[in-house]
Amino acid sequence: MVGQTITREHLAESVQRKVGLSRNESRVLVEQVLDQICDCLAGGEPVKLSGFGSFMLRQKGERFGRNPRTGEPAPISARRIISFKASNVLKQRINSSKQASAAANNHITEATP
Repeated sequence: MVGQTITREHLAESVQRKVGLSRNESRVLVEQVLDQICDCLAGGEPVKLSGFGSFMLRQKGERFGRNPRTGEPAPISARRIISFKASNVLKQRINSSKQASAAANNHITEATP
């Protein structure tokens, strides 16, 4: 799956293989988890998934920007945005896999005449 975007369908297939649910049950489970996360965020609640990270809402105030076509000032309305902060566990996992991958690539490069 390297270089490929992971979709809901991919997640459902992974759940099906690892948990042993039917294809439909796996799809419903993934949808329910994602819906629950969305509902909590829409209600203003932060979502923390231990070992993965936290989704939080931030309020951005109204400000002025510029229309890229005309250069004219344009108001940007106040809105809520979602931010994600990765957990230390996830950061370590990502960085260790990068280092292992880089070390493997370096080893292959050194071994090649």
